[in-house]
Amino acid sequence: MSNLKGFFYYLSIAAIFFLIGWFGNNAYRLPEKPDPAPQIKPTPLLKYSIENLSKAEFKSSEIVVGNIIKDTASYSSYEFTMKFSPDFSGNLKKTSGMINIPKGSGPFPVIVMYRGYVNQETYKVGEGTSPSASFFAQNGFITVAPDFLGYGDSDPEAANIFESRFQTYVTAVSVLKSVGSVKEWDGTNIFIWGHSNGGQIALTALEITGVSYPTVLWAPVTKPFPASILYYIDEASDSGRLIIGKLAEFNETYDAGMFSLTRHFDKIKAPIQLNQGTADTAVPYWWSDSFVETLEEGGIDITYIKYPGANHNFLPLWNQAVNSSLLFFESYLR
Repeated sequence: MSNLKGFFYYLSIAAIFFLIGWFGNNAYRLPEKPDPAPQIKPTPLLKYSIENLSKAEFKSSEIVVGNIIKDTASYSSYEFTMKFSPDFSGNLKKTSGMINIPKGSGPFPVIVMYRGYVNQETYKVGEGTSPSASFFAQNGFITVAPDFLGYGDSDPEAANIFESRFQTYVTAVSVLKSVGSVKEWDGTNIFIWGHSNGGQIALTALEITGVSYPTVLWAPVTKPFPASILYYIDEASDSGRLIIGKLAEFNETYDAGMFSLTRHFDKIKAPIQLNQGTADTAVPYWWSDSFVETLEEGGIDITYIKYPGANHNFLPLWNQAVNSSLLFFESYLR
């Protein structure tokens, strides 16, 4: 009996030491931290994807005709300004531009014109579109050519280089939506003309709106984003280091294809005339060859005209190109 008591005595002592050890080891143990929640990157530029822009509400604004720039026997050129919200926040910014208004009884059809690249430091209101705009105005068309933010007398562009690029699409569509404020407009006919990067802007505007604006393209940039930027980075003063760095950051957050016109050709409903010089070194003619083939396969109405030996500005065949464009516009007058 005494042996049994001894056994229980030692068993009790062992149990007490076990409990003291267990509580001792766990009394000062820090509570385990839960796994951190995954960090979701902000995507402020996603509103500029072509799909989201096609669903956005673009408000019309007033195209305010200002100082006269040039007065001729057949038309007058004026600077215009227009306010719109480039980021859809309701905060308004101003873009300037050039409007040509024919003289005569009117009313007149309108061509909205988008220019290609011009050096920002030397840019003047209407630059990049004025020669063709003058020709169309002489032939009875109002022309409206926005400068875009950061150019001419416009407000500064966005600090983010990609947001600045995407806001050109917002500008382009906002101008189209605001044509009704031009009192000389005939109320029916709106056309689009775009050269080089302006051709890329024109095509993107067609994808965003889905409207059948008859459109003339001169040597348009039709490569996907961001290849459409990378092709030209050697022209940058820093040989493209800034753009490459920013693009790497962009690709960590976004799917670049969502911002690329080449993913959304099915949204184009407009008839198109594409003009391309075979000696163009800024936009190689084979870009346009491939682009036209793709659109034709998609059932889009596109007319393709090549100009042998013509450069990016269609010299020495500029007269031929601008007359072909005029005939195209006139064929769609309603």
